[in-house]
Amino acid sequence: MFSRIARLVFAFPLLAGLLSACTDLPAPYNEPIEANLMYVIGPGDSMGVYVFRNPELSTGAVVRPDGRISLPLVPDLIAAGKTPAELGKDIEARLKEYVKEPMVSVIVNSFNGPPSRQVRVLGEATDPIAIPYRDQMTLLDLMIATRGITRYAAGNRAVIIRRFGGPRQVIRVRLSDLIRDGDIDQNVALAPGDTLIIPQSYF
Repeated sequence: MFSRIARLVFAFPLLAGLLSACTDLPAPYNEPIEANLMYVIGPGDSMGVYVFRNPELSTGAVVRPDGRISLPLVPDLIAAGKTPAELGKDIEARLKEYVKEPMVSVIVNSFNGPPSRQVRVLGEATDPIAIPYRDQMTLLDLMIATRGITRYAAGNRAVIIRRFGGPRQVIRVRLSDLIRDGDIDQNVALAPGDTLIIPQSYF
């Protein structure tokens, strides 16, 4: 898989340079998306829960479809919609009945996140996917994750559908120019919940 991603990055002029150029994005998309610095846990996430000085209570857990986890001494606790730090505090509160001054750390090992914080790709991507949004994610990051576009893609007619932080927006991007020509103006910043739609060419 690494070799295929490497071919995607280095097969086109200037594309490798875009990886380190995210701070040069054009306005208004070069500003960080606020309120997204903390990861929010979602169904399907797996995590390690570590209770300081109580290894018998430390364990792994997977968030169930109902958004809950089960732990030793804490059989049913809502995890979805919380940050790891918030979940750790909730576990501490529940453990105080059994442990004196518990200290809990939660480390998420595999990420799905809630649907509202995922970024999706539809249409003529090589590997259409939904992936968790991460801070300062850009269109180029998404293209590397999807391994580029198909030979039938009309990349320069691609659009991003955005519902984050206000009314629905349609952001037009020239995806082929980004991938093939290294046009940094098309490497827009993404937001949680964005959907990239890549249409098929008419020809």
